Amino acid sequence: MDKMIEIRRYNHNDIEVWNRFVGESRNATFLFNRSYMDYHSDRFSDASIMAYRKGKLCALLPANIDGEILWTHQGLTYGGWIIPKSHFDANIMLELWDEFMTYCRTIGVKRVFYKPMPYIYSSMPSQEDLYALFRHNAAVKEVNLSSTVDMRNPIGFNMSKRQQLRKTEKFGLKITKSEDFKGFWRILEECLQERHSSKPVHSCEEIVELATKFPDNICLYTVSDEEGMQAGVCIFDTGIVAHSQYTATTDKARKNYYLTALYDYLINKEFRCRHYFDFGTSNEQHGRVLNAGLLNQKYSMGGTGVAYTVYEIQVD
Repeated sequence: MDKMIEIRRYNHNDIEVWNRFVGESRNATFLFNRSYMDYHSDRFSDASIMAYRKGKLCALLPANIDGEILWTHQGLTYGGWIIPKSHFDANIMLELWDEFMTYCRTIGVKRVFYKPMPYIYSSMPSQEDLYALFRHNAAVKEVNLSSTVDMRNPIGFNMSKRQQLRKTEKFGLKITKSEDFKGFWRILEECLQERHSSKPVHSCEEIVELATKFPDNICLYTVSDEEGMQAGVCIFDTGIVAHSQYTATTDKARKNYYLTALYDYLINKEFRCRHYFDFGTSNEQHGRVLNAGLLNQKYSMGGTGVAYTVYEIQVD
């Protein structure tokens, strides 16, 4: 009997079909557009998958391969099965997953690390993959906790943050949407090195390239005083979620609460029509350590918890 679902590996000739499906799906963001995914193609061995049911494209899986391990996807914050808005239910997901396991065995994959999309990013409920993970005895490998404001039911800033806002009024701060990524990146790199001994995931050249390709999705907002730029937030905007991808401040901005003023502007003015404002995770050591101070800052601005989970599946 012919197989209902056929799986094949993505190649560059599929780019238009892939991007069109991403744009029409119920649970994809611009991160799955190949123009975004392929910016770091030199760092990962792409193993993305296209699944066909009865000859029609029914699902995509952003993926890379590392030895005997398939990831979905190491270069992305999240990345599970991308599925259409209709004519796709849990029964089809189970069929898909069974065929996917067969495919993995065929190409020599022994383990899969699967990073489902947090529910806040989907335009419609799309957690059929979580049920399939349960059916395939997936184990939780990693959980990171993000702090997210529900913009339709906001808690608001706590008293301490409201007091900080009042203190910033005397500085005559200028908050603007900016294209000065280079100026911001200097502050960001210094801030990350000094406070965390780390570097941004993206280089300045990469973020400028991506912002040029996705001007409606990647943007920078800065706060300046008489001495120039003092803080900034780089936003990844999916249309449903405004995600704070990078945040950086000078010592002066930290001492005088400039960032509080900037986040107040972003949450209560610029992105007030989004469903969610996501501050990002507050974890270290693959989720085993929770940065209490960072978490407190995000919760003080109205954030509450959303889990970013990684599952491990043994391929029998």
